[in-house]
Amino acid sequence: MRISIATATVLVGAVGAFSPTIPGFPTHTSDLSSAVDAPPMNRPRTRAPIFDEVCDTTGVTLTRFMSEVAMLNPELKELTTLFGAVDTACKAISNLVKRSQLPSSQTLGYEGNVNVQGEDQKKLDVITNDLLKRALRFTGKLGVLASEEEDTPVDLVGYANSDSREVLIDESDRYVAVFDPLDGSSNVDAGIPTGTILGVYEHDETCDIDVECIGEECTEQEAQCLANTLQPGTNLVAAAYCLYSSSTFLVLTLGAGVYMFTLDENIGEFVLSKPNVKIPEESSIISFNEANLENWDEPMKETLKKWREGTGKSGKKFSSRYIGSMVGDVHRTLLYGGVFGYPADTKNPSGKLRLLYEGAPMSFIMEQAGGIATTGTQRVMEIAPEAVHQRVPIVMGSKNDVEEVLEAYADWKK
Repeated sequence: MRISIATATVLVGAVGAFSPTIPGFPTHTSDLSSAVDAPPMNRPRTRAPIFDEVCDTTGVTLTRFMSEVAMLNPELKELTTLFGAVDTACKAISNLVKRSQLPSSQTLGYEGNVNVQGEDQKKLDVITNDLLKRALRFTGKLGVLASEEEDTPVDLVGYANSDSREVLIDESDRYVAVFDPLDGSSNVDAGIPTGTILGVYEHDETCDIDVECIGEECTEQEAQCLANTLQPGTNLVAAAYCLYSSSTFLVLTLGAGVYMFTLDENIGEFVLSKPNVKIPEESSIISFNEANLENWDEPMKETLKKWREGTGKSGKKFSSRYIGSMVGDVHRTLLYGGVFGYPADTKNPSGKLRLLYEGAPMSFIMEQAGGIATTGTQRVMEIAPEAVHQRVPIVMGSKNDVEEVLEAYADWKK
């Protein structure tokens, strides 16, 4: 299997204009301002699609959106193919999750296996992972994956029927795609929102696996591919998540603003419902597992106590909203404002969320919506992972509120 790369400019533009006749769709004549204010990325800016005419029935579908992107930026054609597969997979997973409560579905409960990190696997973990593998495989772009059961990438061809839960790493001619197939799966038996997280990077041509290699030669080639996936979030080309809840949402960023699509089940398409998602700069909502509060670092502990007592910088008394599913909690935080976090504690000194396929992609989305994502001392996007499953503490959300956390850590270090 030959894997190569061509250096190219990637999309970091945004939807330029929408028909003023469509309610709720403002007219824009230039790139979204969020791109100007967002923290720096290792990405150049390119042309963005402009929609001068929008169908009253279907609006702007994800398919049309990505087609326009490809027409304006031909070098992004493979990215369009990748999102076509993600579109299909999210629709299928949404249907599986909705039907999971039916006795006939037989998708609830545990599979009976434990992954490499000691976590019990849910049946839907296995099913959704296999579904994503198949959706990606038949794009014709599929190459290798990294599994939660093993820390080296393996050739995916021939593994389509694998029954292990995996984080996918799809090596196309241009990109590396990393997935968490079903975030929040521990909640699925209770019908609580779950989601899929995606990050897309450009890949290095040194990732070259010869199908005829044997023994240590293969191991060395696999190690090169593994290193190719360990990139900081500032290298992200795109990030997205699908949320399976009261509606099915697909939220994505291509580097200049955040776009929210909602699945219209009548036509079977994701339709652009919010073209410029902006998180409020301050709020009064916290989203943490506060049972762990006494085990947190002092700055995080004291800041949260001030918020609960109404003695923080804003003077507001914060209320708590915690689902326990990252995608669900971050989605609500994007829309309503507030702070979501899973800080380091004495039990998990390195945090609990995975950097590569949870922390970095969701931080990219948060920053592009005008928020901040930090460990408390470092921008999450600037951390280069040393292992596929590396964990990291995370606090993200409204700009003014997260800055209060940063100031607390800065004072603590003095």
